[in-house]
Amino acid sequence: MTAESSAHIRIARPSRDLRAAERFWVSGLGLDVLYQHAADRSLGRSSLLMVGWPEAGWHLELVHDPAAPLEPQPTVEDLLVIYLGEPVPDSLVEQLERHGGKRMPAHNPYWDTWGVTFQDPDGYLLVLSTRAWSNS
Repeated sequence: MTAESSAHIRIARPSRDLRAAERFWVSGLGLDVLYQHAADRSLGRSSLLMVGWPEAGWHLELVHDPAAPLEPQPTVEDLLVIYLGEPVPDSLVEQLERHGGKRMPAHNPYWDTWGVTFQDPDGYLLVLSTRAWSNS
């Protein structure tokens, strides 16, 4: 079996605070909660929050293990870029800021030209790009 373009992508990250992450990604950006559960040591599982759009081919999996929490260690190049293909609405910028996002300049000025960069509550970066996706 080979990987194909229709394969679903899961982006997994540690989170300090799943409630804060949910506020940002769901109430701020507008993703849906696809699945969640609380930590259960007897089953050997951490707390989990999966967010995304049901029809998308990707989702974020945010994990917190209260017994052995991992500190997120994002770099300036750990970007999740969403290509909107249109200007980023001021109302969306304000909504993300109200729900825990911090607008910031991008490390790479390309993203300041073609989008808006936010830091989520765990320090990871979200870029809302005004460009449309093109692989050329």
